[in-house]
Amino acid sequence: RGGGCGGRGGGSMAGAGDPARSWTDEQLRSEDLSKKDIIKFLQEQGSDSFLAEHKLLGNIKNVAKTAKKDQLIAAYNQLFQKKRFKGTENVANVSEKLMNVKIDDQKPKESKPEETVEEGPPKYTKSVLKKGDKINFPKKGDTVHCWYTGMLENGTVFDSNVQTSSKKKKAAKPLNFKVGVGKVIRGWDEALLTMSKGEKARLEIESEWAYGKKGHPDAKIPPNAKLIFEVELVDIE
Repeated sequence: RGGGCGGRGGGSMAGAGDPARSWTDEQLRSEDLSKKDIIKFLQEQGSDSFLAEHKLLGNIKNVAKTAKKDQLIAAYNQLFQKKRFKGTENVANVSEKLMNVKIDDQKPKESKPEETVEEGPPKYTKSVLKKGDKINFPKKGDTVHCWYTGMLENGTVFDSNVQTSSKKKKAAKPLNFKVGVGKVIRGWDEALLTMSKGEKARLEIESEWAYGKKGHPDAKIPPNAKLIFEVELVDIE
């Protein structure tokens, strides 16, 4: 008889080595299931880059403090839709990420919960080109409306929604997206939370908080490229 080499959490219902869905949507939303249970499951089953994208790496208690239940449910559903289970992505980054997490866990306990998510200094710099109202700042999950132009370091523009001709200007609409929840590159997510309504800023974003080692071939962004954006925050809702 073959020995039980199923590994943990494999569950007999799972297809082709994928973990089974442990909970229905109703169970996920019920009070009986704690955030920590969902986080523990995601940490056991999700690949490291999936966990990093959803800010789920690190001590479960700390993650539970900063994550909302809705975000965890969305992450849980995405894990199964996109099948981003452990071992499905390149292993090279894994040990590096795990090392970062361990260092984080040794920080003194009295630090604020948000600080446990930090990993070193921000990977972007911002210079203000036009001041905003200094009162209305977006919060995570708010929808922001932006005009922007993106350039490579040599000045090549790879993307912009700013129209120069007056005809197109009338029809143009700013880009809108939910900020701080991973809809855009991390440099944008982090920088926009520091901008107030009406502010225009130049962002220089290191590749780690932009498109990283892969780059973005469709947009002609090479691997490991530092990106420069001029972003104007026109509205927040």
